[in-house]
Amino acid sequence: MKRREFMTLLGGAAAWPLAARAQQMGNLPTIGFLGASTPSAWVQWTAAFLQRLRQLGWTEGRTVSIEYRWAEGHSERYADITAEFVRLNVDVIVTVGSAVPAAKQVTSTIPIVFAIAVDPLGSGMVASLARPGGNATGISVQSTELAGKRLEILREALPDLNRLAIIGDVNYSGSVLEISQVQAAARKFGIDIAVLEIRRAADIAPAFQALKSGAQALYVCPGALVNANYARINTFAMGARLPAFHANRDFLGGGGFMSYGSNYADQFRHAADFVDKILKGTKPADLPVEQPTKFELVINLTTVKALGLAIPETFLLRADEVIE
Repeated sequence: MKRREFMTLLGGAAAWPLAARAQQMGNLPTIGFLGASTPSAWVQWTAAFLQRLRQLGWTEGRTVSIEYRWAEGHSERYADITAEFVRLNVDVIVTVGSAVPAAKQVTSTIPIVFAIAVDPLGSGMVASLARPGGNATGISVQSTELAGKRLEILREALPDLNRLAIIGDVNYSGSVLEISQVQAAARKFGIDIAVLEIRRAADIAPAFQALKSGAQALYVCPGALVNANYARINTFAMGARLPAFHANRDFLGGGGFMSYGSNYADQFRHAADFVDKILKGTKPADLPVEQPTKFELVINLTTVKALGLAIPETFLLRADEVIE
């Protein structure tokens, strides 16, 4: 779907009673959409969210207003954007897990829906998955729980793997936790780990330059900073001849090798269901955090060929999608 199309895809749907009343008062319910990355990086996810809103009867500009703000991978912007949403008196904030702690420090009353969160319980976003409490709820990607599974999959694809590099934003608690989970799993398999710590985009190039030879693959921990710079990370990985393993197929562009995880577009689509319920009066504290039930294995065969990797045929047959 083209960007121009998704920004105008909402139209002609019947208004829900709440929205109709708000329109009569000249004050539409407002969604604050806090994008952790850039509009272009989120184009598919935003489109999925808007499409589901339309199906639920919310028409942008007619029955609901949406304020878009983009942090462009800079976590220090989360608080300022949330403060702006508070001044705008938005009815609900839609974002991802990396922005939730900062947003919750700014407001404890405006509902927050996270479409993607690495570990909402462990990072303190919610009191429990079944009863979140507070003002935040949404969808967990179970990324830390999948760390061991991802490493097993990587070993199946690369049977001789004995040294792995990991890159992640160490200012993001979710990435720090996932790095530790990968390290724990690697110890069981006898795999040596080299951690590339980044805190800003400018750290990416030096991190690869400092990487000692011998690494056979790169495990990429998802997060706002990494997601905003995935193509750059893939380019450096290709230059170092490291197959890059991602959490989501949306990050395989620019030379990514393989991904295993949930479908982020589906999660943004489902986030619209949370927003719909909240705009109709349900409290976020009463909406359980949900977890994906389907995980996709995607292999970029172009990268496989470019790096001259010998992937077992049986492994390729297991993939949910092979990009050629």
